[in-house]
Amino acid sequence: MSDRMQRAVEDNVLSAAADWRQAGRKVAIATVVKTWGSSPRPVGSQLAIDADGAMVGSVSGGCIEGSVVREALEAMEDGKPRLLEFGVSNEQAWEVGLACGGKVEVYVERLED
Repeated sequence: MSDRMQRAVEDNVLSAAADWRQAGRKVAIATVVKTWGSSPRPVGSQLAIDADGAMVGSVSGGCIEGSVVREALEAMEDGKPRLLEFGVSNEQAWEVGLACGGKVEVYVERLED
């Protein structure tokens, strides 16, 4: 994805999150903060989630987003940010037919007024 397209996606995520907050909805933002090896989304990728489970954006291309959404829903309730780490070793990746392993760290936080 080009830098221009990436910025447009990021702007859409933040715009949707702002609109949801203005409408009085609880919202959390998940952001990829660190990657190593093979990672489906680059650092800076974001996912906005509201309390009803509506989502805009992506932090993983689908492979970890279920866990991220669960953590985001909990963060909306307790107000505590989370740093989540997901990964697979090179050995584990080879066993399941992937070329290489990787890790991704995702920071999840509730948006406040």
